[in-house]
Amino acid sequence: MINTDVVVVGAGPVGLFQVFELGLLGLKAEIIDTLRQPGGQCTELYPDKPIYDIPAVPICTGDELTEALLKQIEPFGANIHLGEEVTVVKKNDEHGFHVETRNGKKFAAKAVVIAGGVGSFQPRPIRVKDAENYAGKSLHYRVKNPQQFAGKKLVILGGGDSALDWAVELAGIAAHVTVVHRRDEYRAAPATVDTMRALEADGAISTIESAKATTFAGNGDTLTGVTVQAKESEPVDVPADHVLVFFGLAPKLGPIAEWGLDINRKTINVDTEKFETSEPGIYAVGDINYYPGKKKLILCGFHEAALAAFAIKAQIEPGKKVHVQYTTTSPIMHERLGVEDD
Repeated sequence: MINTDVVVVGAGPVGLFQVFELGLLGLKAEIIDTLRQPGGQCTELYPDKPIYDIPAVPICTGDELTEALLKQIEPFGANIHLGEEVTVVKKNDEHGFHVETRNGKKFAAKAVVIAGGVGSFQPRPIRVKDAENYAGKSLHYRVKNPQQFAGKKLVILGGGDSALDWAVELAGIAAHVTVVHRRDEYRAAPATVDTMRALEADGAISTIESAKATTFAGNGDTLTGVTVQAKESEPVDVPADHVLVFFGLAPKLGPIAEWGLDINRKTINVDTEKFETSEPGIYAVGDINYYPGKKKLILCGFHEAALAAFAIKAQIEPGKKVHVQYTTTSPIMHERLGVEDD
């Protein structure tokens, strides 16, 4: 049994920052995540994709943001349990929770924070016969090493941010990129669409709109081409060495749905004072929570984590006022951070 103040379920950016905010208040945390590496969606889906809306950080990648957050929480000695799915969360008594993973790890905590992003997520698969024969070889749902596509012919399926961001980036690496989208309007940022159109005008990208992939052609597990069917047109055979599929994520709450919380579709209802769920002592921050006006942004999750930390401190030490102290001047904060005062 591992004893701690708080169990944080989810090691994405918001979960990691939650550990920092708890640590500043003198609370110990243990982190649990089903993924094999910390960083959540940032490292799983777009490790090299630039992020521009982290306060005071003009630009960083998903991997860089994760590394910075891991560095930031080092003073607090939080253990990160990866490849572990939380299956049991139940009250021990009036003041604590029993948390257990599918692999049998057990925790005793005074509070639980769910920072599971969109829950247990999987990319939506493509529904094309025999597509699974190419999965992980010529068919990809995320990009981990852009250089593997150098000099290759790529077909990218999708019309959202991920599809067009990678189309633009890989256009400078691949021999040619063909974007296939089921509509003639894109859900990506307008600036990215404009960049794609400019690359299309230069011949680096081709687009086939109001269309879908219907057949894969190949030798064994090596892809050679994709048949694309556009509306009111004859099928087109597009040469391809690799296909990248970006149809979005299929979020699943998984075991969280069985913990007796107030669920709003595939999110968890919380209040906006404490970010506490319907179960006292269990909190939810980041993309997995819902409240009126909710925006699914990392910076909003950071704000939620800060308020949740203060609420947890008050819960664990009832009747004791939780003072706001500043890391610039507080000797207590400096001691917790391992910073020497001049």
